[in-house]
Amino acid sequence: METITHKTAENGKVAEREPKGNLLSQLFKNNMRQYSMILALVSIMILFQVLTDGILLRPLNITNLILQNSYILVLAIGMILVIITGHIDLSVGSIAAFIGAISAILMVNHEVPTAVAIIISLLIGALIGAWQGFWVAYVKIPAFIVTLAGMLLFRGLTMVVLEGKSIAPFPEAFQKISSGFIPDVFGGASLHILTLVIGALLSIILIFNELKTRKTEIKYNFDVSPTGIFILKIIVLVALINVFVYVLATYEGIPNILVILALLILAYQFITTKTIAGRHIYAIGGNEKAAQLSGVKTKRVTFWVFVNMGVLSALSGLLFAARLNAATPRAGNLFELDAIAACFIGGASAYGGIGTVPGAIIGGLVMGVMNNGMSILGLGIDWQQGIKGLVLLAAVAFDIYNKNKSS
Repeated sequence: METITHKTAENGKVAEREPKGNLLSQLFKNNMRQYSMILALVSIMILFQVLTDGILLRPLNITNLILQNSYILVLAIGMILVIITGHIDLSVGSIAAFIGAISAILMVNHEVPTAVAIIISLLIGALIGAWQGFWVAYVKIPAFIVTLAGMLLFRGLTMVVLEGKSIAPFPEAFQKISSGFIPDVFGGASLHILTLVIGALLSIILIFNELKTRKTEIKYNFDVSPTGIFILKIIVLVALINVFVYVLATYEGIPNILVILALLILAYQFITTKTIAGRHIYAIGGNEKAAQLSGVKTKRVTFWVFVNMGVLSALSGLLFAARLNAATPRAGNLFELDAIAACFIGGASAYGGIGTVPGAIIGGLVMGVMNNGMSILGLGIDWQQGIKGLVLLAAVAFDIYNKNKSS
């Protein structure tokens, strides 16, 4: 995040220099891409909270939002890496449906243990990703064509293996992956005490991490935000965390799927920002030829990005099947469009090289809140699709406008 207060070393001391002009406007201007979608998400939530007479932010509906959008958010995490490298994957919805069908055949028809069936399903997803990654990375067929073929192929295979019928029900242990909750070891009655404890621990970790990061930046004379803004930021973040966990605690607590999502977000945020592999992914999206001349193994990186997308598509298919408690031929329909839209709405560039995992999650939440809010209001699927299309177009237009303005 860009900052607006400068530090200068004088006689071994660090002095702050406030910028000229309106502080808040300059802060927003320097961080427009980061803040714009957060503000959009908050605005949309407030709008639908008012229009739905308070239904949107009720504990039950908040939990449903998490459960209903979990598989799209998982796809968005993988899709953002594909988009950063300058490619696209149209097959993720069909792969999710195919893996859901395979898992049903294994667990329901052949009574394979749940853990074994999950591992086999994820491995099949990895093989599918490797198959598509080979054609894109080494044969140099455009990803649009390869994944379009994959979309048709795996949609057809889903119908073949299911023989046009749904398979259900799944074992109870598998269902709990997507619809279960962390048990309250403290035995709370009206409130899920463990959820509140987790919220408090997360707050402490956040404060410690923010203070440590700021101390390091000051040590190396990096620009940091003013003390007042820094404190306000921590207060707002801690308040949001605790309000969120309190809302969950008043219902059933933290869903299992939320734990899975949190682990994925942390892992992929670390990979994209703190590892060499992450830097290589951004380098390829910025300029593939320059990255190759710099020693980046562009073909290998692209190949593994698609393998990763295959695994996350498989995971998404498993989560959807667990929530639906059935494998159906129509599963995963339009998942790819929601995942792609989440990435672009969340700040990914249509030209590649730009995008973040948190941004993709925010974009996915924007789509999820809009879907949920419009459904509560009784808007038909036709209106919902049209409005989402306009939002996607506006997000991409905003990205192109910023790119042209900076150039």
